[in-house]
Amino acid sequence: MLSLAPTKKAASFAEEFKAFAFKGTVIDLAIGIVIGGAFGKIVDSLVKNILMPLFSALFPGEKGYLGWMFTFNGINIPFGLFLGELVNFVIVALAMFLFIVKFLDWLVKFRHELSPLSRDQELLTEIRDLLRAKRDEGKASE
Repeated sequence: MLSLAPTKKAASFAEEFKAFAFKGTVIDLAIGIVIGGAFGKIVDSLVKNILMPLFSALFPGEKGYLGWMFTFNGINIPFGLFLGELVNFVIVALAMFLFIVKFLDWLVKFRHELSPLSRDQELLTEIRDLLRAKRDEGKASE
């Protein structure tokens, strides 16, 4: 007789979800999202409270950069707000570039320098260097 009790399915679903949710990669992703959100708030505050007021001091207006706008066909276009968001984006993009591209590239090189070559790698490197030298000698004699 077929039972309509979903206990087996629910238990396996719960186990699958638990295995998925508590994997290291999911937790790392969640931590990255939280830290990214906090970083975004810090950059936003830097732009709104420090950088853009400095720009406002250079180009004074009634409301600072918030009041920077021009009128086109009777419509006010607040380019000061856009400029603030653009500066915000550039700072975040620069920070991501520095961390992801430059720092991780440096980290990979640093780890590579620390790890000693295995005997196989040493032999392959020696063979590569000998072949390169032989090829270069052949080109020089032509």
